[in-house]
Amino acid sequence: MTILEDLQWRGLYADCTDLAALTRRLAAGPLTLYCGFDPTADSLHAGNLVPLLALRRFQLAGHHPIALAGGATGMVGDPSGKSDERNLLTPAQVAHNIAAIKGQLAHFLDFNAAANPARLVDNSSWTAPLSFLDFLRDVGKYFSVNVMIAKDSVRSRLEGEGGISYTEFSYMLLQAHDFLHLRTTADCELQVGATDQWGNITAGTDLIRKKHGGSLPAWGLVFPLLTKADGTKYGKSASGAVWLDPKRTSVYRFYQFFVQAEDADVVKLLKVLTFLSREEITALEAEMTANPGARATQKALARELTTLVHGADALNAAVKASEILFGGSLDGITEELFHDVAGEIPTKDCEMAKLAGAGTALTDLLVLAGLAPSKGQARKDIEGGGVYVNNVRSADVARAVTAADLLFGKYVLLRKGKRTYALLHVK
Repeated sequence: MTILEDLQWRGLYADCTDLAALTRRLAAGPLTLYCGFDPTADSLHAGNLVPLLALRRFQLAGHHPIALAGGATGMVGDPSGKSDERNLLTPAQVAHNIAAIKGQLAHFLDFNAAANPARLVDNSSWTAPLSFLDFLRDVGKYFSVNVMIAKDSVRSRLEGEGGISYTEFSYMLLQAHDFLHLRTTADCELQVGATDQWGNITAGTDLIRKKHGGSLPAWGLVFPLLTKADGTKYGKSASGAVWLDPKRTSVYRFYQFFVQAEDADVVKLLKVLTFLSREEITALEAEMTANPGARATQKALARELTTLVHGADALNAAVKASEILFGGSLDGITEELFHDVAGEIPTKDCEMAKLAGAGTALTDLLVLAGLAPSKGQARKDIEGGGVYVNNVRSADVARAVTAADLLFGKYVLLRKGKRTYALLHVK
């Protein structure tokens, strides 16, 4: 398949400024394309993977990708898809976020490819030197306010209660200027992004056409937003966005988020977020139909994405953590991995003195940990064989927990039944 045919099969095609012309241009040979990522936080999130991996798909097809970190546009804030005005970031916040996401962008693209190495640019390098008057004359002159307010990103805000500030209204001009700059300095012919960027992208193609006529062709291509079967945005968990930075979303939580994907979403996610082939995805879809309870398709999705984002070692750790939380052995677990597991479990503090010498009765600790409402119920649970210390069943009601039971000198993992855990942090 051609790159466009692959995008269409994967559900990654939503619209193009001129599909027929772009198809002809791609058939003629490699081109340069770019996608922008604004530093609204110090990490990208799961939703950013769609355009970021699309850049990688184009690179694998022989094209020249540019990842743009929005040091300038991040100072303004994109109104697209937002019902309220963004809080402006300080220059220090933007600089911090830019440094963080540059590292993440570099993780997904090949900057050392012999034929078509990726490039990473920051739009503040060409925007900051511009004076306000120069920008008005060289860019603003080519935009009709009537056309700008007809764009979805602007019109939806104008119809809302809060309206839109002149600052965010100007964002479209900044992004259009980015495309113009890259078109003239880097021979960049294509800008890609999600559908919420359509207005900004077409503003760029219009600016290039008005400034240079037909001598510099330029196209825009957009992908559908990543949504669930019910239409809501994908990439958020109960605790918020699913971040690519493991400090924000642990590798275990990242892995589990995709393991728990709904059957109605998982095949689409495999197509959009992995590099698995058509044959591999079709086989996984058939496996899900034959045995949906095994969740083999979800596990394949989680494996592919966790490896892609965090690496093979992190995947192995996430799988091990998952096994532990389903009753698996703690043998060979590292303290770093156990820390990830601990972050998923309700934790209670416990004095070290309680475990000194003969220790404390397990029944007392079950009450302390909140796993039993009383010592009597704790005894019944133990006698029934449903209580575990460090994932080892303990059926002795006289059992005491001592310092010898400590994990890494400070933890005791308690479990009741199959999946009800509590962690004692012993200090």
